[in-house]
Amino acid sequence: MIIAETPRLRIRHLTVADAQFILHLLNEPSFIHNIADRGVRNEQDALDYLLNGPMKSYHTYGYGLYLVEHVDNAEPMGICGLIYRSNLQETDIGFALLPQYWGQGYATEAAKAVLQYGYHKLNLTRIVGLTNASNLTSINLLSKLGLQFEKTVLLSGQQQVMLFS
Repeated sequence: MIIAETPRLRIRHLTVADAQFILHLLNEPSFIHNIADRGVRNEQDALDYLLNGPMKSYHTYGYGLYLVEHVDNAEPMGICGLIYRSNLQETDIGFALLPQYWGQGYATEAAKAVLQYGYHKLNLTRIVGLTNASNLTSINLLSKLGLQFEKTVLLSGQQQVMLFS
């Protein structure tokens, strides 16, 4: 299911057919460093991640992480979407692109489309951004989206992150 399309990007639900791409993305050193090590080491782990993460979230909350692909050739570039953080009672916008797509405005384009979808199609009233204090690229992107630092919060696993709203 396509949730948004921009001049350069298509943003759609992840499916089990995306397992190989997810395996690749979640093992990028930048993903592990800036987001987390999800322990996805093979295609079965990637399938489990998809089924118990994004796909379960679609069913439970009506939204989740989505695949970002190039509109011209359907090349997968990364993920961007909405994640319900039950411990914070907040919906968070998350994004991660493969390094070869950094610095070209793709993450901003995808995040703006996902925010618009969240506010206008899902009727969410608040979407926050969470990031590590050391992740300046994400902080800059959240600022471009109009989000401002609100407070520091504790995610599950005792990880302190900055919350932008």
